Amino acid sequence: MYYVYILKLSNGDYYTGLTNNLERRITEHKDGKSPTTSRFLPIKLISYTAFDSKSRAEELENYLKTGSGIAFRNRHLV
Repeated sequence: MYYVYILKLSNGDYYTGLTNNLERRITEHKDGKSPTTSRFLPIKLISYTAFDSKSRAEELENYLKTGSGIAFRNRHLV
C-alpha cells in the first residue's frame, strides 16, 4: 500500500508526503529525522489516504501541493 499523508507542524503549516510505510515514516518525522519537518516539532498526523497503486498516490500528493489542492485540503481534509 501507498499512503498520502498530511501533517500539521508546530508553526501551524501543513506538510504533505507519500510513503509505503506510514508508521515508519511518521515515526521518522516525530523523531526529527526528516530535514523538512525537524525544525517544526512536534508534528501531528491529520489525515492519510491509502492506495494500492503508487502512481495514483503520486497523483494525489502532487495535486495536494497545487493551489487548488491546498484549497481542497483546507476545506475537506484538515
